[in-house]
Amino acid sequence: MSKGKTPHHKAAASTLQDGLVVASHGRHVWVETPAGERVLCHPRGKKNQTVVGDRVLWQTTGDEGSIEQVQERRSLLYRQDDIRSKFFAANIDQVLVLIAAEPEFSEHQLARALIAAEEAGIGVLIALNKQDLAEPFARAWARLQPYRDMGYTVLPLALNPETANTNTTVTPSPAEQLAQLLQQHLQGKATLVLGPSGSGKSTLINGLVPGALAATNTISTALNTGKHTTTSTSWYWVDGVAPRSTAVIDSPGFQEFGLHHIEPTRLAHCMPDLRAHLGGCRFYNCTHLHEPGCSVRAAVPELLDDQSAARAQGISWRRYQIYSDLFAELSQEPRY
Repeated sequence: MSKGKTPHHKAAASTLQDGLVVASHGRHVWVETPAGERVLCHPRGKKNQTVVGDRVLWQTTGDEGSIEQVQERRSLLYRQDDIRSKFFAANIDQVLVLIAAEPEFSEHQLARALIAAEEAGIGVLIALNKQDLAEPFARAWARLQPYRDMGYTVLPLALNPETANTNTTVTPSPAEQLAQLLQQHLQGKATLVLGPSGSGKSTLINGLVPGALAATNTISTALNTGKHTTTSTSWYWVDGVAPRSTAVIDSPGFQEFGLHHIEPTRLAHCMPDLRAHLGGCRFYNCTHLHEPGCSVRAAVPELLDDQSAARAQGISWRRYQIYSDLFAELSQEPRY
């Protein structure tokens, strides 16, 4: 290396700054500095494609910034259909799947989100909103029994715009107490919030971080994306005072949760109730769909003549049907 190049490279390296990607809109992202300032940046080259939650090294280039390096990720949640991938967030500690008693949630969509999180090694919380609707809530709560049985934490909620923000000095109402219970599970973690339309996700985000969605609208306008904020992913700090440790990430896309990045033979390993019965099949390459001597099928009461034999620690018929449907979907030839 010539002597003339050494000072140049040292100077270039000294201009790199640490940052956290807190919003993503196409090719542009907002990067937050350790001091809390936010800078509009663009990745330099395809290798520096970023996702919300990424820790990056960036430098100033004119009025904006350029991302020079994406630091190693400790987690990444994404979906993939048979054509393309969609990244949700990186470096998150858990996923909160928020569903509601009404409108009735899709168990297939819930299962897809849980499977993607299991494959990525990310913990999951399930929250069922609208506890104030007694009969619909009771039905929905019963539908979630298999998920509680397999070890998932399922929390009841009764969110509304008035009680979602629990920062109060007066005695909290029952709804506020439930919201405070949820906050305890979020404390000190970066949590990606997923949920279908009507589940109360916007109410939850604004309750945890007042004005959060208004801030997202401002960011979108700055990026010339208008007011279509539902197409963006954004990171919000719940604790506004440094050192900040609790964050929620709002992301759309719950309805189309493709799992084509998971091999069909890996599917049962990503479903805790099925995983508990693996290892006892007669055939090493058992699909758990039709083979004799299958330990998974033996745990589904509806598939046995003596249904009581599999009742104690069994797999619910609905969950087995979801597995069967997803296995068929993931086994299809990809489209090009």
